[in-house]
Amino acid sequence: MKSQVSEHGLDGVEIFRDLEDAERARLAAELETLNLKRGDVLVRQGEMADALYVVVTGRFSVTVAGRRQMIAELGPGQPVGEIAFLAGGVRTATVTALRDSLVLRLGRAEFEELSSKNPSIWHTLTVTLARRVADTNITRAPPPDPRPRTITLIRAGSSELPAGFIVGLTRVFRRSNHTMLVWPEMARTVLPASVPIDSTEATRALNALEAKYDYVLFVAEPELTPWSEKAIRQADLVLAIGMHAANEQPNALERLAAELLPPDAQRLVLLHDTHGPIAGTARWLAHRNIAMHHHVALDNVGDAERLYRFINGTALGLIACGGGAYCAAHIGLYKALVQSSLTFDIMGGTSGGAAMTAGFAMGAHPDEVDRATHDIFVTNRAMRRYTWPRYSLLDHTNYDRQLAKYYSGVDIEDLWIPYFCVSTNLSSYDLHRHRQGDLWAAVRASGSVPVLLPPYYTKDGHMLVDGALLDNVPVRVMHELKSGPNVVISFEVPKLQRFEVDYRSLPGRAALLKAMINPFMRGALPRAPSVGTVLMRSMMANRQDFERRLRPEDLLLVPPCPQDMGILDWHRHTELADSTYHWGLREIARLKAADGHPALGASPGSNQPPASTIDAAP
Repeated sequence: MKSQVSEHGLDGVEIFRDLEDAERARLAAELETLNLKRGDVLVRQGEMADALYVVVTGRFSVTVAGRRQMIAELGPGQPVGEIAFLAGGVRTATVTALRDSLVLRLGRAEFEELSSKNPSIWHTLTVTLARRVADTNITRAPPPDPRPRTITLIRAGSSELPAGFIVGLTRVFRRSNHTMLVWPEMARTVLPASVPIDSTEATRALNALEAKYDYVLFVAEPELTPWSEKAIRQADLVLAIGMHAANEQPNALERLAAELLPPDAQRLVLLHDTHGPIAGTARWLAHRNIAMHHHVALDNVGDAERLYRFINGTALGLIACGGGAYCAAHIGLYKALVQSSLTFDIMGGTSGGAAMTAGFAMGAHPDEVDRATHDIFVTNRAMRRYTWPRYSLLDHTNYDRQLAKYYSGVDIEDLWIPYFCVSTNLSSYDLHRHRQGDLWAAVRASGSVPVLLPPYYTKDGHMLVDGALLDNVPVRVMHELKSGPNVVISFEVPKLQRFEVDYRSLPGRAALLKAMINPFMRGALPRAPSVGTVLMRSMMANRQDFERRLRPEDLLLVPPCPQDMGILDWHRHTELADSTYHWGLREIARLKAADGHPALGASPGSNQPPASTIDAAP
């Protein structure tokens, strides 16, 4: 249908601003209004540009074939496909509705007829477009805001949607943002009674809320009603919320959300009465393809605040690197960070860093992690018991047994704090991300130093070794999971300028066996690095590649390691943890004094009163 928009409705469209009022009026009269549903393709890459579009309400993604991420996001007042339309040619990208949206369409035939009668329109538009292209080449447009603006809350599984939790979550949003909560019974206060839910007028009215509020929270009805469907179609993000103890089978609301939204626009929120051990989350995840799940205790507002930070793009992450015995530095640094009032919302790491962050994510105090490190590597010599070198140099059964004392019986998806680690998949020559399943197996795979330990073999036949081979500081993986700041820990490995070893003095097999049998001859062996040391130093070469992936909001901390400490000197773990703890306190104080850093800012809620219930009455 022809648009009812006046010429003043085009004032906000950049390429039309230089037109005279009369010219804008003639142009507006030729515009057609289109009502697009979520997922509808407005223009497709490679097609002829036969029309110009202007977004009235809604949001659109711009994607290019061969690239995983969208390259831009378009909103109200922005033109679509204007360059290809005015210059002639084919579409260079695909534009898809991210929610129910309204656009204005100007066809080529209508435009050419209008231009023939009003040549000044063509001249003005081409000059404006040329200036716009030149400005774009000088200053690149900022990337699209990753935060969702419209969020729809639906029930998950057989669970009811707790009204108290919805009210409590809204309160968390309203502490820092202008937020509107729209219950089903409020729909008619937003939409006139005469306006059908699935109409152009309804889409216009609901999208208009985004101009007034930072966030709009839509609450769906328990069943798949017209309002529930509209609320899901309007959502940038859908939160499926249910009690963990309920039946996990997806309901009709979840099935529609899965059909309309990509996985990264869906989250599962599992509610618990209180904090305590969690088990069985895998049954919920088995039926859903979602970006992330969150555990929330109804008697702890901090969990709702963490959920908010993930949505708001301010969740604080901790990224820990591998590095053999140097990984004890994570213990002291984490202790200093926590004592400096930092609250981490997600943790992950590689190799030894994976083991340390796993302990932190389980809720262990840094001193407990230090004692466990001593038990594993010093008391029980997890990396000192050698075996016949058929599958590895070390006796992996002893190593596995020590890890099992601290990590067995826990699944990653049952942790209160989201956690991940990485290993290297030698079956596919790719990075393997551990985000679900047995925590012990994930830690074991991530730290499987080749040759020293046998690979970890999965049930589906994949061979996994130490993640440090491909990604020793998994910044990229963290960025894939969330927006917002991160504390990134890496080590500056002590650089030995020279190894005072005469290569010709290295003994052959017979001489070496003789020396090993006769303890009086061992002192005569050349003091060359061991196999383990050579392997670990080799894996830590070229460790700085991750730095190019750091974003301005990421804080890189590189604590000093003793120059005389070896990469397998686990017996010095407490010494290193203590020195790094004191270094961390000084470094954090220095950074805060020097105008701070986004990662060191107080987490929302960190200065709030003690955590209280979020399951409060409206």
